[in-house]
This record gives sequence, structure tokens and C-alpha cells, in this order.
Amino acid sequence: MNILAYLLKNDIFFRIFAVITKTTTYMRKARILFICQEIAPYLEVTATSQISRYLPQGIQERGREIRTFMPRFGNINERRNQLHEVIRLSGMNLIIDETDHPLIIKVASIQSARMQVYFIDNEEFFQRKHVFEDAKKKQFKDNDERAIFFCRGVLETVKKLGWSPDLIHCHGWMTSFIPLFIKSSYKDDPVFKNSKVVYSLYNDGFAEPFGADFHKKIKMDGIGKEDLNLYKTPDYANISIAAINKADAVIRGSEKLDEKIDAHLKNIEKPLLAYQSPDDYIDAYSDFYNELLVEDSVLVD
Repeated sequence: MNILAYLLKNDIFFRIFAVITKTTTYMRKARILFICQEIAPYLEVTATSQISRYLPQGIQERGREIRTFMPRFGNINERRNQLHEVIRLSGMNLIIDETDHPLIIKVASIQSARMQVYFIDNEEFFQRKHVFEDAKKKQFKDNDERAIFFCRGVLETVKKLGWSPDLIHCHGWMTSFIPLFIKSSYKDDPVFKNSKVVYSLYNDGFAEPFGADFHKKIKMDGIGKEDLNLYKTPDYANISIAAINKADAVIRGSEKLDEKIDAHLKNIEKPLLAYQSPDDYIDAYSDFYNELLVEDSVLVD
């Protein structure tokens, strides 16, 4: 029996063809969605804003397809940074605590990086001269609703874009509700049902907990009572731990973290990337992405 006859008799030829066809179908550029509470140069330079600025660029240069989002805080100069509204994406209303809030989407480009940044805007929530505290260093009472609006605004905008991310990387406590939403309310949405979520932890805590009714404000269809337990005491540590629990993987973005969060990290059973130095974190994060995405047959390099 010649080789061709043997292959045909045992269906080996057809099995090989099927594998090649499937691999060709799924081998594409990985799509990474970056959701950030701060990005340089739009806000002051911090460790978080620096990572949020250069990581998307580095990942894009390594062959991935990216989208990047942040809030449009009122101290961002629209003229200098050349922000403009994306009319086709704006116009939706998000209901939070039984109140409608218009969603406005703006975009700007970081020319040197060939990278676009999408901004989530709302006049009531973001048109202020300060980010999280007023001039007297007092936390804004509605920071909780601002964060909910931002997270939901990003997800609804990505849905409008029709762009399904393979991996969603969240930076900063203001993005901490993304893992909850993705694993509950949006879990069956075609855009997000296959997305994995990475949550980066930073030393960016806030002193005053959210209000006692916060767990009611964040409630949406698909979110169960057990999902809300930690939000009944909505301090910084608890909302961070809730994000860790829902995320598929975690990264230590800062060398030092809140003690309660640090203790919780020692007991998690999911991929955890240790703190990386500013000199080589992009390569380390890229490799971490590869490990998370390889099982999905996504082209990651």
C-alpha cells in the first residue's frame, strides 16, 4: 500500500486538513482592550499613567490589535490634546441609581505612538477641575457612580464598535467593576463572551468608603446576591478583592500594596504576575498575555 492510499484509508489526510483549516481560521492578531483610569500625557505623570501610556503602544508594536479607554476628566485640555466627539458612538443614556446619564465619546491620538485613546465623558460626572478630590482634598461623594458610569460606558462603546477583545486589561481602582460586569451582566454578550480579564493592582487607594447603598447602585441584570457581598462594605480593599476574585488573572502593578489585598493575593489560585521593573515590564506583560491566550488559538506574536 502506498503512502497516499494509507493516509486516505485511515482518514489521516482529512484530519490533517481539518487541523490546518481550523488553525488558519483562528490564528489572527490578538485583540487587547486597555481600560485605564489615567494615561499620560492627559493627566499628571504617575506610575499608573506611565504604564497606561506605554504598555498599549508596546503591545501594539508587538503585533497586537488594541483599543484604549480612559475618563475624560475636566482638567484635560481638549484643544491642546485635540479631542473631538465621535458622534456615531455618543448619544446613549446609562441608568445609574434610577437616573439617566448621557454618554459622550471623544477620541484623541498620540501621534508619536500611532495610538488612539477613547474618552468616556459626561458633563455631570467629569466636567470638574479635579480628578477624584476637590480643591480641599475632599473626595467627591459620587466617585462610586462616576466609576460605574465609566466602566459601563466603556463596555457599551466597545459593543457599538463591534470589536470583540480577546483580553481586557484593567488599570486602576476606577476600572475594578469591569471583571464583575464581564463575568455576569455581559457574560453572554457575543462581543465579550470569550474575553479574559486581567486586573492590575496599584497603590492607588482612597480613604473614605463608598456609601452604604453602593451595592444597590452597582446591581444589574445577571449580578447575583453573592456577587454583591464585598460591595456591602465598599472600601478600597474590598472593591479590589472583588475585582481579583472575578478576574481571570492578576498583575501587581505596584511593588507595595494594601496589606489586606496583599494577604488575599497569597491565597488565590489563578495566574498572578509579580511586580515588574519599569525597564522590562512590557515584555513580561506580553509574555503573560501569551500564556493566557495560547489556549484560545489566537495569534499572539
